[in-house]
Amino acid sequence: MKFFVIAGEPSGDNLGGPLMDGLKRLDPAAEFLGVGGPAMAGEGLESLFPMEELSVMGIVEVLPKYRQLKARISQTALAVAEARPDVLITIDSPDFCLRVAREARALMPDLRTIHYVAPSVWAWRSGRAQKMAKVIDHVLAILPFEPPYMQAAGMSCDFVGHPIATAPLADKAQGAAFREAHGIAPDAPLILCLPGSRRGEVSRLGPRFDEALMQLRDRVPEIRVVIPTVRGVAGLVHDMTRRWPTAPIVVENADERRAAFAAADLALAASGTVSLDLAANDVPMVIGYDVAPLSRALIGLLLKTDTVTLVNLVSESRVVPEFLGRKCQPGPMSKALYDLIENPKARAAQHDAMTLTMERLGRGGEAPGMRAARSVMAAMGAERRAG
Repeated sequence: MKFFVIAGEPSGDNLGGPLMDGLKRLDPAAEFLGVGGPAMAGEGLESLFPMEELSVMGIVEVLPKYRQLKARISQTALAVAEARPDVLITIDSPDFCLRVAREARALMPDLRTIHYVAPSVWAWRSGRAQKMAKVIDHVLAILPFEPPYMQAAGMSCDFVGHPIATAPLADKAQGAAFREAHGIAPDAPLILCLPGSRRGEVSRLGPRFDEALMQLRDRVPEIRVVIPTVRGVAGLVHDMTRRWPTAPIVVENADERRAAFAAADLALAASGTVSLDLAANDVPMVIGYDVAPLSRALIGLLLKTDTVTLVNLVSESRVVPEFLGRKCQPGPMSKALYDLIENPKARAAQHDAMTLTMERLGRGGEAPGMRAARSVMAAMGAERRAG
């Protein structure tokens, strides 16, 4: 079969690589065209153009690069129509991918389309599913409660597992080695500070997280703080933490980041998928998040759930404390961290919820890439029979 596969950012490329590997296992004669990064290139994809052109196009950056983005959408859609693949598979990045699907289907009305990663319509903007259903036939979902939302909008959908279920983790020995390398006593409470991976998040949340941890240190003087960060915001994190009264340990190397998660006792983290990284490592957490005032007001009107923390949602519990919007203040977050240190029952409740979360996301089962590949092939078989 011929697959046209599109990823628009690194997270999508990391899903696309294992998916392509799975498709090759099921169909050794599989042919791939499309747009992707190094993971997909490693499986044989020659990208139509550098994926990095798309991954830098965030909300703020889009306007000055609108013409370039629009040209890439049209170029990609035309390439799809010229290749006449058996199926177009788009991965996340809906602003780019779904526009390509729309234009490609206009050129090739019988084109089969599959999208990998469902939009979070369970949280807000439910109309996105109906809009997507106009150009997408089948969805590969990474959260177990998502298929009914997609099916209600008229698309078929399979839960294929979350990549965190098979992500590499550091073991206890590596965690102990991390503590030793950084002079952290084995019994010292080690707290991860995770203020986000975007500059705006770090600028907004960093000072509040710092103050929360300073207040906690007044009550538990022996705590040590580690900030695992990523290259894009590492400079900002270093600049910000130079002003902190007690400098934290900042790590950005991937292996050290994994070791820090293995060494940690608890975490103060921004809302997002990092809660699943913490769950995978069985690290109890407190979640905090805020946005600009206008965005906060809009999200408040549109939000459909009483929690945004994925551990709470997947485990169907509410054991992870979260402080969102105006509630994202140092005092309450510091108190919640202190309660986790002092309350074994609260830590045990989180442990149970995190264990259940990882089971429901696919830990111990077939790798998500292979499950996704099987779903693609099954969907194509069903569509061919229907045709």
